[in-house]
Amino acid sequence: MFFDSALFGWFFLLVFAVYWALKRTEAPRLWWLLVCSYFFYGVWNWKMLGLIAFSTTMDWLVARRIEANSEKRVRRGWLLLSLVTNLGILAYFKYANFFLASLQSLAEATGSTVVLPVLQIVLPAGISFFTFQSLSYTIDVYRGSLATEPSFLRFATFISFFPQLVAGPIVRASDLLPQLRLPAKWDARTHGLGLALIAMGLFKKVAIANPLALNLVDRVFDAPELYSSVETLAAVYGYAIQIYCDFSGYTDVAIGAALLLGFTLTPNFNRPYQSANLQEFWHRWHISLSSWLRDYLYIPLGGNRGGGWATYRNLFITMLLGGLWHGASWNFVIWGALHGAALGVTRLFQRSSLGAAVAKRTWTRPLAVFLTFHFVCFAWIFFRAPAFEDATEILENIAAGTTFIPNLTPLLLSTIGGALAWHLSPIRWRERCVDLFCRIPAPAQALLLVAVAIALWRIKGTDSVPFIYFQF
Repeated sequence: MFFDSALFGWFFLLVFAVYWALKRTEAPRLWWLLVCSYFFYGVWNWKMLGLIAFSTTMDWLVARRIEANSEKRVRRGWLLLSLVTNLGILAYFKYANFFLASLQSLAEATGSTVVLPVLQIVLPAGISFFTFQSLSYTIDVYRGSLATEPSFLRFATFISFFPQLVAGPIVRASDLLPQLRLPAKWDARTHGLGLALIAMGLFKKVAIANPLALNLVDRVFDAPELYSSVETLAAVYGYAIQIYCDFSGYTDVAIGAALLLGFTLTPNFNRPYQSANLQEFWHRWHISLSSWLRDYLYIPLGGNRGGGWATYRNLFITMLLGGLWHGASWNFVIWGALHGAALGVTRLFQRSSLGAAVAKRTWTRPLAVFLTFHFVCFAWIFFRAPAFEDATEILENIAAGTTFIPNLTPLLLSTIGGALAWHLSPIRWRERCVDLFCRIPAPAQALLLVAVAIALWRIKGTDSVPFIYFQF
């Protein structure tokens, strides 16, 4: 059930109406959210509902055992059970065939005739997101930074909350569980903000991300030999815009839908292509994942406590595993390694005398933003290309220097240019637009949203482009 489908619109209207009708009683309200969340996920593949139910039940029980025991060895054993089980499930569904294929390639390279099987595995939608969300709960309880949730109903609703279930943001228990305990409270301005976010998110997806994917990016990455260097480079820029508008558009709809139900989710994007270095980029891009990797991987590895080279090692390992989190492909590993190495170089430069001198010059920021954006685009090539050979073909095609552009229509160029211009514009412009929308009367908001919905429906057409991060 895609956010940009009519089915989701009718589904959410039903959820919204019944939820606020039940606002005075907590249990029926939470049961309604839980049933709707399981229905939402079951539409993708009802057979995978047992996976969420198992993970939810196990981690709720494990956390209670951790809190009930004072002996460190016993607490660590229960935490290890949660880690091994959750990561084991994730490894099986997401990485089993990847590891088998890698072993097969290694065997062939050494002259072995062993033939390893290919498992028929269906990847559950959003498994990386709800696994990390559930794991963060047991880890926080183990650390003593979070008390266990006594209500299984409340905890199950937290894990399966449908707006962010399949593509984030990755919500911490400390953020959402307290909100689930509070009585539902109607707030007109909050609901206006929610509607504005949903409209903006759908616009990003339907009017920008989908046309770029269908008319440029997919075509060039599928057959780069048919396109010139300029067209290939435009497709790389197009993908940078597509993945941002696709993923941040999903996040906008998720946060907006949650606001309409009275819940505030953590922000996940903050104009990432305005970043002047990669460290800043990861503070602005997929914020819930980067903060998760920082708190549950980078810091436990030692963070920056072990001196210079240990810090660079920890950065590199974190980003390498962050790349692997995105998918079972060596291209994702390369993408993570590029970011890990570049973060190390960034840190080294910032601590040098040259870096200190450059930081004092305000005029250098536009150049730094330009260079950072182009490094991110370079890394996106490996993220998007089906295989390493395809990524190298894209790079070779760009380097060839051919300039014919019959496939770059004025509409495509204006979409890329307009999206970049809006992205780089001051944030106060967007805030002012949202504020104006929230101030107008509710009937006017409804009419404006209907007009936006009709326009997007006409733009969308019949071609469907799944959200990129559903595969992760």
